[in-house]
Amino acid sequence: MTVTRAEYCVIACAEAWRGDGEVLASPMGLIPAVGARLARRTFSPDLLMTDGEALLVGVDGTVEGWLPYRRHLALVTGGRRHVMMGASQIDRYGNQNISCIGDWARPKRQLLGVRGAPVNTLNNPTSYWVPRHSRRVFVEKVDMVCGVGYDHADGAPYHRIPRVVSDLGVFDFATPDHSMRLASVHPGVTVAQVREATGFDLVVPDEVPCTRQPTDRELRLIREVIDPQNARSREVGD
Repeated sequence: MTVTRAEYCVIACAEAWRGDGEVLASPMGLIPAVGARLARRTFSPDLLMTDGEALLVGVDGTVEGWLPYRRHLALVTGGRRHVMMGASQIDRYGNQNISCIGDWARPKRQLLGVRGAPVNTLNNPTSYWVPRHSRRVFVEKVDMVCGVGYDHADGAPYHRIPRVVSDLGVFDFATPDHSMRLASVHPGVTVAQVREATGFDLVVPDEVPCTRQPTDRELRLIREVIDPQNARSREVGD
C-alpha cells in the first residue's frame, strides 16, 4: 500500500507523544492534530485531549472531563502538557520565532506575535511542526526568540524539545551541546536535500534511517476515521 508524504508526517508527529503518559496533548495545526489523535488511539492511550475550550474529550468527541482555564494553566506550568507548535523560524538550538521577520524595532514583516511561546517552552515539553522546510525557516539565528531553545533555557526544569518534524524529515537535539540533529528522512528525501534546505550545519549521523512507515491499522485510522477527507494532503503534497 502506497504511503504518502503527508502520512509519513502524521506518523512522525504522532511519535512525539510516544511514552508521554497522562499529559495534555496540544497539537497546533492540521497534521499535528491528526498525529495526536492517532497516538491517542494507538500507542499513547493515556493522552488527554481538549475541545479547545473547557472540556477534556475522547477521540470520538465524547466528553471525558472538565478542564477550566485555571486547571489548564496548572498543567501548562507544571510540565504536564506537550505542545506541538509551528515555527516561522527555528535555529540550531531550537529557538523559535513566530513574532516578526527582521529587527524587532523595525520589522520587515509582522507575524503572530510572541503569544504563549515562552510559557510553553519553559514550562512543558514543546515540539515543532514545519510543513515547508527551507532556509527561510531553518535559520542560523532567529530574528526574535519566542519559543526558548536549549541555549537560553538554563534552570528551566520542564524545558524539553522532543522533536521537530518537517515535510523532509525528523530532527532532535540528542547531541552533547543540544544542537539540532537529523534523526530520520522521509522516504524519497535525501540527506543532501535536507542539508541544502537548512540554513545551518546540522549534526548528521553516519547512518540516517527513514521515518518509520505506518502500520496497516494506523493507515486505516488516518484514512477512514481521523481524516477521511484527506485534508492532510492539502498541507503536505507529494
